[in-house]
Amino acid sequence: MLLSFILLALVGCQSAYYSAMEKVGLHKRDILVDRVEDARDSQQQAKEQFKNALERYRSVVQVQGGELEERYEALNSEFEASENSARDVRNRIEAVEDVADALFKEWKQELGEYSNASLKAASAKDLERTQKDYRLLLQRMKAAEKRIDPVLDVLRDQVLFLKHNLNARAIGALQGEYRTLAGNVDQLLADMQLAIDEADGFIRQLQSNK
Repeated sequence: MLLSFILLALVGCQSAYYSAMEKVGLHKRDILVDRVEDARDSQQQAKEQFKNALERYRSVVQVQGGELEERYEALNSEFEASENSARDVRNRIEAVEDVADALFKEWKQELGEYSNASLKAASAKDLERTQKDYRLLLQRMKAAEKRIDPVLDVLRDQVLFLKHNLNARAIGALQGEYRTLAGNVDQLLADMQLAIDEADGFIRQLQSNK
C-alpha cells in the first residue's frame, strides 16, 4: 500500500514537472533530447573513467617500486570514481525512460484528437518510427550498463584483497586478474561506444522532426 502511494506520488510529481516545463515552452520531446544527451555524455565520461581505472590497475600490478599503501589508495580512488560513474549512467538511463514513456503516452492519446485522417496517419507513422529508434537506443544503453557490474566486481574484489594484504605476494595475486579485467573493460567500452553512437543518431532524428 505504501509503495503504491509512493509510486503515485512520484508519477504526480513528474506530471506536474512536465506540465510546468510546457508552460515555458519546453515540451517532452525537448526534454527527451536533453536527457538522451545527458545519458550519452555520462556514458562518454564513464568510458574515460573505466579506462583510467584499468590503467591504474595495470600500474599497481605491473610497475615495480612505490609504497604499497599509496598504490592501494590510488586504486581504491579509481574504484570509487568508477562506482560513481556507474551510478550516474544508471540514473541518466532511468531519466530517459521516464520522459520517453510520458512522451509516447501523450502522443498516442493525441492521435485520437485528429479529424484529418492523413495527418493522423502521418503522425502515427512518425510515432512508430520514433518508438522503434528509441527501443534500439534503450537496448544499446542497457547492454552497455550490464557490462559495468562485471568490471566493478573484479575491481572491488581486488581492492578489498589489496587492502588487507599490502605485500608483494598480494600484488602477484592481482596480476592474474589483469587479463580478465582488461577483457571486461574492452567489452564495456565497445558497448558504450555503440550506445553513444545510437544516442547521437536518435538526437539527430528527433531534432530533424521538429
